[in-house]
Amino acid sequence: MKYKHWLILAILTAAVVFSSCKGSNSGSSAGEANFDKDASYALGVSIGSGLKDSLNTDGIIPDIDEFIKGFRDSLTGEKTRYDEYEAMDLINAAFNALSEGKNAEAVQKENAFLAENSKKSGVIITPSGLQYEIVTETNGPKPSATDTVRVHYEGRLVDGTIFDSSIERGLPAEFPLNAVISGWTEGLQLMGVGSKYIFYIPSNLGYGTNGWGPIPSSATLIFNVELLDILN
Repeated sequence: MKYKHWLILAILTAAVVFSSCKGSNSGSSAGEANFDKDASYALGVSIGSGLKDSLNTDGIIPDIDEFIKGFRDSLTGEKTRYDEYEAMDLINAAFNALSEGKNAEAVQKENAFLAENSKKSGVIITPSGLQYEIVTETNGPKPSATDTVRVHYEGRLVDGTIFDSSIERGLPAEFPLNAVISGWTEGLQLMGVGSKYIFYIPSNLGYGTNGWGPIPSSATLIFNVELLDILN
């Protein structure tokens, strides 16, 4: 989440620059308001809305009183408690601590899910930790790690959220097995053409602690997969 503070600072900087430019263009003296109350309030709403969208993404709730004090001191030229570089270090440290806490919580939830899922009838576990169920088994040829395959699939998180689906798009996916996450590379080599499996892919065989797009950090991925063909 390190990048988030750049968005916050960009929003605040834009507000300061905007205010300074307006003041310069109107010829008003330093500190004299050239926005009326409604426009000033609207500017605050705009900045607050942008910050809310950014911070709420990661569940960040700042101390509003301290935030407003820091914002006011910086904007009006008062002596601030920290200089720009100290402020940046504090923001980075806060984001890192929050990220570490969220990752630890996500790992605990993942471990609990996988432990419980492993007890389900029909679930098979490979030495790497990949879990899978066989929905339909065939005697068709199986791909190797260097083959390109054609598949239909639906991917979802453990809470049921669907994050990707070739089935919904109505268009099978084609890709070389050595160019996807390791859980797919391993799992599809178990399947014969025409087979349908359900993969439960631990995060260390997926997108790890960083996540990707709609996939959060340390997320177990559940895929319903049908191997349609081996293309080479």
